[in-house]
Amino acid sequence: MERISVIVPVYKAEEYLDRCVQSIVDQTYKNLEIILVDDGSPDHCPAMCDAWAEKDSRIRVVHKANGGLSDARNAGMAVATGELMGFVDSDDWIESNMYELLYQHLKDDKASIAACGVQMEWEDGSNPPQMLTREGSCILTRDESMQAIIEESWLKQPVWYKLYKTKLIRDIPFAVGKFHEDVFWSYQAVGKALKISVFDRVGYHYMQRPGSIMNGSYSLKRLDAVEAQLERLQYVNQNFPQLSGVAKVLLWQFCVYIEQMALMHMNGPDKKVVKSTVQSAVKKYPLKWEDCKEQSFKQRVWLCMCKCSFENTCKIRNKLGVGI
Repeated sequence: MERISVIVPVYKAEEYLDRCVQSIVDQTYKNLEIILVDDGSPDHCPAMCDAWAEKDSRIRVVHKANGGLSDARNAGMAVATGELMGFVDSDDWIESNMYELLYQHLKDDKASIAACGVQMEWEDGSNPPQMLTREGSCILTRDESMQAIIEESWLKQPVWYKLYKTKLIRDIPFAVGKFHEDVFWSYQAVGKALKISVFDRVGYHYMQRPGSIMNGSYSLKRLDAVEAQLERLQYVNQNFPQLSGVAKVLLWQFCVYIEQMALMHMNGPDKKVVKSTVQSAVKKYPLKWEDCKEQSFKQRVWLCMCKCSFENTCKIRNKLGVGI
């Protein structure tokens, strides 16, 4: 049984850390190296990490100055020794057989990456648990995997519900200081995988809480996702040219969403920055009719309207409550 290195960035998560680590310690797959990366957390997390290391010899702790989620993941990857690698966020938890199932699918399907089902959980109970990933199972080729991560169909951006061959991702660092860091990273890992195994058995529980990064206020940090998609589109043009149209449409659709949110939630200089960034992105990669041929009639109409007047189309969508 190959060793799986599980990297857990830890920062201001003392309410959730024990549940998270316990769920990893209790895995039915026992050959684990559990790396807790204390990212300069100002609460009791550093001591809690050390206490866990005293309890279980498979646990290693890395204490470092605060550098953000990506920096913490990079620090964990730098010391990992396992042939396989996974990631868990410290406010989430996993089913006891998640890594056993991921390992079985990785081996049985001769894949480089395996991905399980993800269930979203709301801390305040405002919503019932909800599936983030789609139902069904499949084995994706390299081209199919890239299309799936672009469209977020069979594959979603987050790294934490997947198991990777370490040699596949060792030289792909996470972008430090970026919001939406998984969008910068995931397509690069997928682009190197000849085969990916996907199944829908729930293994990962993704906690939704008011103070988390993704549930924070709308700000210019969201523009990092535009940058990530521009980098991804350049990568696709070079390595998967047959998917350029798909990637371009997704870039435009995301820019529409960003512009709509800016019109609703921003004022003054920040709104101008968003408008400038979005206009620059769509001008760099103009849409052609053949790029939209796989879209629904309604989507083609919206995209044609955007080509005529991007900002006015976003205003119309906001008034109609479309896409928000």
